[in-house]
Amino acid sequence: MSRRSWPTKPARMSGQDLRQIDESVTSAFMNSQHVSLPTRANAPVVIWLVALTCLPEIVLTLLEASFFAGSGLRRQLLLHGAFWNGLLHGWEPLYALQREAMFLTYALLHGGLLHLIGNMIALLALGGIAVARVGAKGFLLLYILSAIGGAAGFALLSGSETPMVGASGAVFGLIGAWKFWEWQLRQHRRVSMRPLWRSLLGLVLLNLILWVALSGLVAWEAHLGGFVAGVIFAALVTPTMRYRV
Repeated sequence: MSRRSWPTKPARMSGQDLRQIDESVTSAFMNSQHVSLPTRANAPVVIWLVALTCLPEIVLTLLEASFFAGSGLRRQLLLHGAFWNGLLHGWEPLYALQREAMFLTYALLHGGLLHLIGNMIALLALGGIAVARVGAKGFLLLYILSAIGGAAGFALLSGSETPMVGASGAVFGLIGAWKFWEWQLRQHRRVSMRPLWRSLLGLVLLNLILWVALSGLVAWEAHLGGFVAGVIFAALVTPTMRYRV
């Protein structure tokens, strides 16, 4: 037969004990390497932007699978909407303001469904974070400026005369803003920056792997330009953790 121990009267905790517990709990949170930013899942502005971006590729895919396959619509859209470095170096535009418009229109065109799906998954994942931080209008402004930054990066760093299309420049702008906000949060909580640096290194390696796997057909210049634009936007618009648009 086991011996039963009767409960004793709880010991009274002093103010010093409570302070020590509070400091221990705070320290545990401060030393945690995992941080997460608030997000607004399925924000309407993100859904509408995804729908708008998907529309051209879906129409093209359906037409190419039908008896309209020889219509040459994809070629015409590339000629009129893709980003062409040559237009910045003496080529004649097909319409007024094409040189200016292509800094945005290229982000509405893609090289196929897989290219589109990859970018839209990233947009859905990151768009809610941007909306939560800077609102719907701020998200759209960030996206547009990142697309322009991606095109500028391609223009400055690439000598290619092939057309450049895809929303990845704008998506990398969202990544740049996200990583800036993560840096802010880690600095505010005084936690390790190592996970942030590792994730940035992972982005570099991902671009390198894709560049090799696709025989250089990855516009890393646009990715870099969009990323830098996103970081600059976040730094200017949300300079502190407390600030919200």
